[in-house]
Amino acid sequence: MHEASEKTVPAQELLVTIGTGLLAGGISSVDVEDALTGLAPAVGLKSINVAALPKGLFLTIGPGSPTRFERIGPDLRFDQTAKLLDIVDAVRSRRLGIDAARHMIEAEVYGTPPRWPGWVTCLGAVPVGVGLCLLLEPGLVNLAFAALGSLIVAGVLAVNARHPSLGPLLPVASSFIVAVLILIGFRLDWLDSPLRTIVATLALLLPGSAVVTGLTEISAGALSAGSSRLVSATVQLAMFIAGVAGAAVVTGTGAEALANSQLTSSTWWLSALGVAAATLGLIIYLHTPLEHTVPIVLTIAAAALAQLGIGAEFGAAIGGLAGALTASVVAVVLSRLPKGPIWRISFVPAFLVVAPGSFGLLNASQIEFGDGAGVAGSMLAAATTFFTIAIGTVIGAAIAHTVEPKDEIVA
Repeated sequence: MHEASEKTVPAQELLVTIGTGLLAGGISSVDVEDALTGLAPAVGLKSINVAALPKGLFLTIGPGSPTRFERIGPDLRFDQTAKLLDIVDAVRSRRLGIDAARHMIEAEVYGTPPRWPGWVTCLGAVPVGVGLCLLLEPGLVNLAFAALGSLIVAGVLAVNARHPSLGPLLPVASSFIVAVLILIGFRLDWLDSPLRTIVATLALLLPGSAVVTGLTEISAGALSAGSSRLVSATVQLAMFIAGVAGAAVVTGTGAEALANSQLTSSTWWLSALGVAAATLGLIIYLHTPLEHTVPIVLTIAAAALAQLGIGAEFGAAIGGLAGALTASVVAVVLSRLPKGPIWRISFVPAFLVVAPGSFGLLNASQIEFGDGAGVAGSMLAAATTFFTIAIGTVIGAAIAHTVEPKDEIVA
């Protein structure tokens, strides 16, 4: 029994290391469980029992053996996640042994520094904010305030990177500071339609990745993990709204100023420029692997075209459904190509463009500040928009799980 344990402990440790890394990279709990179960024979284990949760991983190698539990560490960058997936594929195909895999994970996943300095990563917020403002409210003054507000967001992200304990304050603090700045500009008659400018500026901080992963888990039957992620994302969204509400009170801004209205029409070339700028910012901020840039750009472009084209004809809710569904299908198709990225790496940036809060937060803010007669309509619009975007995401996740082998990672 002791000899068997000595042989199996390194394999168990490797699976735990891989599992916690995948969860830290935003991979859904269902995919992590399936991947580890598929990897077990490749590392010499006949069977394992594994339970993956958003914040921890349980793994045992058989009856009577000790259960290993490991908490999930800091989030991995997209490039780290992609490298970890390459190592997983090498272990699965038995091209990499246990010791070599552990050394590669330590050296090439956790030991590899970011491609660019942290301040460059944070500055990715600027092209995202300006690009989304080009889509939502492309007035010159609005764009200037979006750029200035995005610099504030970048500063808040930099402070949070140095002091992670301040993370819980990030949603309220960032939304309050940015909203105060923009609402002061509105009160001085420097800009109109402040709400859309606020939404564009704060969109990068919204919990898009958690929403995508949570909906993926629910579509695959992992109700506990998916529900917990969505509850967490909902709380973060509520904190953003609270920050905007506080800014409105401080600046004395009334409900009529926070209506969901676009005063400056966006032309096709402004929209294209906005999508390009937001894509560049997301690639910088998420540290997406350079070899996956083209699939990400294609997915975002397809989603944006579907959202803008169909949304202009049938409204924001149907446009959101079309954008999310298009992004899902394109991401699945690209994931099936040789060396194609997994579904999630292409889909998450597209999701952050299709639904960065320009639907959810925007309509939720209308509920917060709307007058009595419009509250019911605003609530219905917010619920309908979120529901249709969620439907598109769930359908895409279901398609991804259907076309991929059970032991491979799709999201």
